[in-house]
Amino acid sequence: MGGIDLSSLSKAELIKLQKDVTKAIDSFDDRVRQEALAELESKAKELGFSLAELTGAKKAKTKNPPKYKNPENPDQTWTGRGRQPEWIKAAKAAGQDIEAMAI
Repeated sequence: MGGIDLSSLSKAELIKLQKDVTKAIDSFDDRVRQEALAELESKAKELGFSLAELTGAKKAKTKNPPKYKNPENPDQTWTGRGRQPEWIKAAKAAGQDIEAMAI
């Protein structure tokens, strides 16, 4: 399979490519999962049930665990989702890698 000459890319370009590939894989998995779920829900409905009735599944909301913590104040955490807290923004502005704050 032809493709990109990885040896000609910079480290920054390779990291971006890696992130793009990870996003594409996640997107693909989500799409396939949604298609499978829709097909199963359709079949269950055809038989007069909901999928939840057949599986006994209950939709429970789970809180996302924190992914980052502020090294200066460990009580401040962030899940990595939603708006970035000010301490993350300040660290990024100072040139810090937020992965160093990963839990």
